[in-house]
Amino acid sequence: MQWKVLAIGLLAQCAMTQQMMRFSCSQLTIERLDPLVNPGIVMSPHVHQVVGGNSFQASMQPGAHDLVANSTCTSCTFSEDFSNYWTAVMYFRARNGTYKRVPQFANVGLRAVGGITVYYIPPYDGKTNVTAFKEGFRMLVGDAALETSQGMQRQLCHRCYETPSNAGVAGVSGGPPCTGSDTQSFPAKACPGGIRTTITFPTCWDGKNVDSPDHKSHVAYPQTGTFESVGQCPASHPVRLPQVMYEVMWDVRALNFSFCPYSTCVL
Repeated sequence: MQWKVLAIGLLAQCAMTQQMMRFSCSQLTIERLDPLVNPGIVMSPHVHQVVGGNSFQASMQPGAHDLVANSTCTSCTFSEDFSNYWTAVMYFRARNGTYKRVPQFANVGLRAVGGITVYYIPPYDGKTNVTAFKEGFRMLVGDAALETSQGMQRQLCHRCYETPSNAGVAGVSGGPPCTGSDTQSFPAKACPGGIRTTITFPTCWDGKNVDSPDHKSHVAYPQTGTFESVGQCPASHPVRLPQVMYEVMWDVRALNFSFCPYSTCVL
């Protein structure tokens, strides 16, 4: 996470006062680039939508690439945040076998051109302390090799909005992530109001490393319970972090999205 000093102060203030930060980030670019998994490689194996600081590039090694110094602007509405956030891109496969990238639209109450909504969330009990992210901190969730919903991890879920909307936002809003009718696989029904994908990052840190070879091992989810319930962190990762969460709003309203198995929708 790479913020100006003012933004780091704001994060500390939010942690102290137990306030959630929620802001939208428009798309900066859609490219086959991944400086985390495929550093330095132009035309990475997967297409990503990228948001955040405009110094994003194929190679961004910590210590060598200063996001704050090299970026002149950010696509996030929180203008002090020069971090980069990126997610997979969803494609719709038509009956003739052609693929169309599914566009994104703004989350409820926010303005954005595509992109994602970013959350920084303190513990729900209003009193448990968290540690701010260190400069150059990186982490990754998900598994690009998964081809079915079997084995999907708990940090990913999808919500189908069944109410159509003409205002460019989902027809139904609200509710905590990954609860109720949310599913780990894509919704198996029409979603006239769009699909919301929620991505929740680990909240326990080893306290030493800002990254790891697999970009996952230095962080972990609570050993028991959840972040929301202030679940206990494992002994190997004793430092509690704020919860980072993305929401991606997929605009499937113009597509024949009557059914969306993994053979039809690719994320």
